[in-house]
Amino acid sequence: METAHLLIIGKVQGVFFRETSRKVAEELNIKGWIKNNPNGDVEALITGKEKEVDDFVNWCRVGPERAEVDEVKISKQQVQHFEKFEVIKKNKVY
Repeated sequence: METAHLLIIGKVQGVFFRETSRKVAEELNIKGWIKNNPNGDVEALITGKEKEVDDFVNWCRVGPERAEVDEVKISKQQVQHFEKFEVIKKNKVY
């Protein structure tokens, strides 16, 4: 298992990035969370098997159809455990 922090930069808000990423994460058995940042970026903290984390990161480099991803900054973190993948919306979890 590995944990990675992602900062997704570009036109990534208002394009269903978080909701689509939740579906992708569930398909890949990725756990963690994703949220919008006030500056327009999307931030995620994910845990999974190395290949699945890589697959999720590769999906984030493209995102959903209307997204325009400029960059995905990745930093490996100490392994964290989550029960599921959550979309954080203004301090509410879905």
